[in-house]
Amino acid sequence: MAADQYISLPQLEDFCHAAFAAIGADVATTEAATRAMLHGTRFGVDSHGVRLLPHYLKALEGGRLNRNPELKRVGGFGAVEVWDADHAQGALGSYHGMARAIELARQFGLGAAAIRNSSHFGPAGAYALAAAQTGFIGIAFCNSDSFVRLHDGAMRFHGTNPISVAVPVQGDNPWFLDMATSAIPYNRVQLYRSLGVELPQGTASDVQGLDTRDAEAADMLAPLGGEFGFKGAALAGVAEIFSAVLTGMKLSFDILPMGGPDFSTPRGMGAFMLALNPDAFLDRAAFDAGMRRYVGRLRASPARADCRVMAPGDREWDVARGRDHSGVILDPTTAAAFDEIAARLGIAPVS
Repeated sequence: MAADQYISLPQLEDFCHAAFAAIGADVATTEAATRAMLHGTRFGVDSHGVRLLPHYLKALEGGRLNRNPELKRVGGFGAVEVWDADHAQGALGSYHGMARAIELARQFGLGAAAIRNSSHFGPAGAYALAAAQTGFIGIAFCNSDSFVRLHDGAMRFHGTNPISVAVPVQGDNPWFLDMATSAIPYNRVQLYRSLGVELPQGTASDVQGLDTRDAEAADMLAPLGGEFGFKGAALAGVAEIFSAVLTGMKLSFDILPMGGPDFSTPRGMGAFMLALNPDAFLDRAAFDAGMRRYVGRLRASPARADCRVMAPGDREWDVARGRDHSGVILDPTTAAAFDEIAARLGIAPVS
């Protein structure tokens, strides 16, 4: 694969489908995992895009993830359901959970789904956006294995613990927040290692908890907020409570590391999905008018010199338009991994 070769999103989708099928993953796993990764790549969240394919294949082949899971409802009442994902790839349980939350919200005005025995979440925004694209407000939480120090801390405590909120805007793209509660996600460190790029200041620490910009020396991440990192650490706690405590799953510091070396033992992770139906709160026309006025005034507000005021998600939608048209260039590590996958599994390479 040429170093500067653009690959279309449909080509990447076909390659991911072929790779999952080649190792015996079922159709539901194949479609959910590919959908989530393509979301990340399309919106420029490359740390949670198709570069995760080699990792997911390794986890499925090693037994950490179930290639043919059977999702089962195991609890809940009223507007709440609890689902056991049977150690599925994380996107399968998460998309299913949000779909159930949406159906509950149609009936009750809001719906919540707690997911048990899941695994790596992928891009949180994929699940919140699934709700917004059907006219609902979507909120998604997940915790992950410890990699983020506390404010003034010198050990890994929380995971990157993402939070996403997506809100429909009539006639426009949804207002769309997708954030890690760490200064940056760990997969961004891996991406910067691959690209040989320095980390931003105040985003990572070495083994002693001291700030470093060297991606190779980064042993833990800093919480969001810099000198006010206690706010990021508290937000990580919000995700921890919703996705681990409320689901009965493992806390971040009890989860086996994402990167192994054990790829045979399920990780027992949780996730939490919430959907709200605006129609239950006010007339839909009033809701739509309020959102249009809000984002319109936000974007039209005065900006600093040579800057642009954007609503959450505007940057991602800009990237998506470009990548829908031109495709993407894979980072060197991912490109090499895709070539290896094609050769090993006997599938057509990305080209």
